[in-house]
Amino acid sequence: MELDVIVIGAGISGMICGLRAAQGGLRVAVLEKSPQERYICNSRLTGGIMHCCLTDVTQNPDDLYAKILEVTGGNARPDLARAIANDGLRTIRWMQSVGIRFIKVPFEDISFMLSPPTLTPQGRKWEGRGGDVMLRTLEAELNKLGSAVFRGYRATQLLTRDGHVIGTEVTTADGAKTTLTASTAIVIADGGFQANEQLTSECISPRPAGVFQRNAGTGTGDGLTMARSVGAATSDLRGFYGHVLSRDAFNNESLWPYPWLDFVCSAGIVVRSHGRRFADEGLGGIHLANEIARQDDPLDCFAIMDHKIWQERGSFGLLPPNPLMEKAGGTLLQGPSLESLARNAGLDASSLMIEVERYNAAVSTARTGSLVPPRTSSDALPAYPIQQAPFYAIPCVAGITYTMGGILITGDGQVLSETGSTIPGLYAVGCAAGGLEGGDHKGYVGGLMKSAVTGLRAAEHLLAS
Repeated sequence: MELDVIVIGAGISGMICGLRAAQGGLRVAVLEKSPQERYICNSRLTGGIMHCCLTDVTQNPDDLYAKILEVTGGNARPDLARAIANDGLRTIRWMQSVGIRFIKVPFEDISFMLSPPTLTPQGRKWEGRGGDVMLRTLEAELNKLGSAVFRGYRATQLLTRDGHVIGTEVTTADGAKTTLTASTAIVIADGGFQANEQLTSECISPRPAGVFQRNAGTGTGDGLTMARSVGAATSDLRGFYGHVLSRDAFNNESLWPYPWLDFVCSAGIVVRSHGRRFADEGLGGIHLANEIARQDDPLDCFAIMDHKIWQERGSFGLLPPNPLMEKAGGTLLQGPSLESLARNAGLDASSLMIEVERYNAAVSTARTGSLVPPRTSSDALPAYPIQQAPFYAIPCVAGITYTMGGILITGDGQVLSETGSTIPGLYAVGCAAGGLEGGDHKGYVGGLMKSAVTGLRAAEHLLAS
């Protein structure tokens, strides 16, 4: 095949990049390792909300840029932050121009959510909904322009010539091996490395098997590995986007991707079986999910709350655990006293009661920052005292959706080498790319927006090259 562009991965970032390049007259092959017609990927399962740091993308780009730097603790590359802030709305308008439909988010002040909505009370219901319709629409447009998605093609190694990336070796679904070359660029768009236990054990969790895969299970880090082999730099690989889930999600599909336990965890406390806190609950569910994953035993964590927290924060927000978790069969342990609750949950009762006493005293005097570890309190995530019986404990788990770190790129998607120069002919987009989110701060900008914008910008950059 005579190709101009090879895109590795057929999720939202790869499909947008491939289609935009084809619109510019280039011959494009989008490689998808799954042989299935409706291959599963995070983009097909997505809830579909397009936002920038949980803020509407119609806001002033300068304000969005400042928000990205704030949320990421200043760790985001300025060119990437500026790209997302400036081109978020433009990218959505381009998506609309090729037939992607959106609705306004019904529970937040956010203007764009893929239609029809994918969000459902329980379990994974994706067929004929937002992400599924989006990918099929993008592929239909790609086909009209004479390019295509090649299913059952897994890229295994990048090919170089005189310092330029010129192609990739692939293995097809039937085990055959072949080589594909492209005259203009190779684009890595295969998602994060969340489903690769070896990679995640290095920077996400010492026990990856104890972290629940709140994702399609297809992000195995092939692109990251291949890029490293040709000298690509990576961002800080620590940090992932995810939520705190019921531990029963491991054996009950109705408990993921929703409901989250984020709001009850951030209102009360999260402890190990020794009865002591280990993280700042006030930093929210994404932070807590990361901290739970970092424990030597990620399956030894419990959300502790009282009746008021369960009634108020348990029923708050998107698809809340009260009552959805119990209805789906999730474990909700309880007791008329903290001591009886500890017995029911297998926790150290003495330590738990001391911990709650210290916590309640800090809440009553507005000194939660003096706790060890400190506890942030804000209007958005207030600290509640734990004092109204009955008391509850939920065995919880970190649910990982995608890894935030990845192949280091410029604002136009060009892959950077370890020496700081760009690698000719190589781009990375979407959740395969790093430099925006992740690191110590774990600042969440938004996976869909990051993927869509970087995919579009990379295509436009290679068209201009």
